[in-house]
Amino acid sequence: MALDPDAERVLDMVRQSGRPSYDQVTPAEARALFRAARDVLCPTPAPVAETRDLATPGVDGNMVPLRIYRGAGTASEEILPALIYFHGGGWVVGDLDCYDSLCCHLANAAGCAVVAVDYRLAPEYKFPMAVDDCLAATRWVAETGAAIGVDSNRLAVGGDSAGGNLAAVVSLLARDFGTPALRAQMLLYPSVDFAMNRASIERFAEGYLLTLATMRWFAGHYLRGTQDIADWRASPLRAPDLSQVAPAFVLTAGCDPLCDEGQAYARRLQDDGVAVRQLHIPDQIHGFLNMGRIIRASEPALDAIGTSLKALFDES
Repeated sequence: MALDPDAERVLDMVRQSGRPSYDQVTPAEARALFRAARDVLCPTPAPVAETRDLATPGVDGNMVPLRIYRGAGTASEEILPALIYFHGGGWVVGDLDCYDSLCCHLANAAGCAVVAVDYRLAPEYKFPMAVDDCLAATRWVAETGAAIGVDSNRLAVGGDSAGGNLAAVVSLLARDFGTPALRAQMLLYPSVDFAMNRASIERFAEGYLLTLATMRWFAGHYLRGTQDIADWRASPLRAPDLSQVAPAFVLTAGCDPLCDEGQAYARRLQDDGVAVRQLHIPDQIHGFLNMGRIIRASEPALDAIGTSLKALFDES
């Protein structure tokens, strides 16, 4: 499959840099590599109306850091719909700063608030602690609502890669618990099955940034053991019933090992009666949304995500 020339340039830059893959380093070293890549690949964050750092109590007595972005042009007293965003990074790397640009873009594109969640990372905090943090943050936003300028009746969850996994799981938990009510789940090239047996994983196991070896490294750090593979809170594609969850937006990239499972999850949602909007970008690689300094296609893709999110917020 032909690659976007900008994506090919990113892959060439990685090869020429000689940087080790994540599976060859420690988690701390991988986090430093991820932050360094941000400086090269992520565009300067667009101006927004406001950015605030907050924190909410987690389930274990921990505090979960949050960052709230209000879209440009929104009034300070306006109560905005909100996207609660869980970042990618294999449950091991990534933080609020690494996703400043993406969150600002979505806040502006959708005219909403984005609440980014700095959930605890593996291997220091194994599954399901990231799930616990993301659910606690989502509940807190719903309960706090107007006090932080957010409309509790117009909430969505979303995330990319590992964050897409967490958003899918939180959507299922919200359905099961009956709260909070969600308008949408925005799943951006999500990881939804730790079995890692889809054809796209074989097709793109090497050479496309996210490798099979790195995926296994992430899983080894995040999961407590192989028994967790079958737990739908880790592998939401294995949930017995996906019905009655929030309407979904699912983005997949054609040159991404996670492409097939993302598309399979969209089909499962549709089969179970959930409204699904899909965007497939055939010539892109995993992670391209966070690479707008090099990959020009990331900007129109984020605009499309924001437009869909706004439409989902506006539906009655």
